[in-house]
Amino acid sequence: MAQGEAGAVQECIERYGPLVYSLARRFAKDAHAIEDAVQETFVQLWRVAPRYDATRCNEATFVAMIARRRLIDLRRRAEKHGGVEEIDEALAPPTPDHTERAAICDDAARARTALGELRPEQKRVLELSIYDGLSHQEIANATGLPLGTVKTHARRGLERLRDLLGFGRAASASGVTS
Repeated sequence: MAQGEAGAVQECIERYGPLVYSLARRFAKDAHAIEDAVQETFVQLWRVAPRYDATRCNEATFVAMIARRRLIDLRRRAEKHGGVEEIDEALAPPTPDHTERAAICDDAARARTALGELRPEQKRVLELSIYDGLSHQEIANATGLPLGTVKTHARRGLERLRDLLGFGRAASASGVTS
């Protein structure tokens, strides 16, 4: 995609469509909003593909990060306008094969374990951000922590996660990847 190859877009959609769709379903119930979010995610991926750096994260993480940002925007728009409609289960994309599902589960387990090794305040801030989609300001309001403290906990927690998952500076410099 970074080189502008149209066929790469289709391959990306086939490979990561189920991931993006499942993330979208967590953030919204409205079928049209989910479809829009999935489409917006892949359009955004097309735009930012040149910024992808394999030394910082794997493709699935990059895609999930872009999707998460789009979905947070979607939820904020939905909260302003209110109302949701249930999604038709028949519209769900095909599920990933067993090998892909196992790899995703392994990655999720590693991430969950690494999250458990963070300091409690870092873990709490990142959980509110990742699982609940809260902004730094919303986390500060929910926890009573100053905004700067929330940002510091998030940054330090993410740095620690990178190290625990093998994406830290030391791992990048030595050529070690997971």
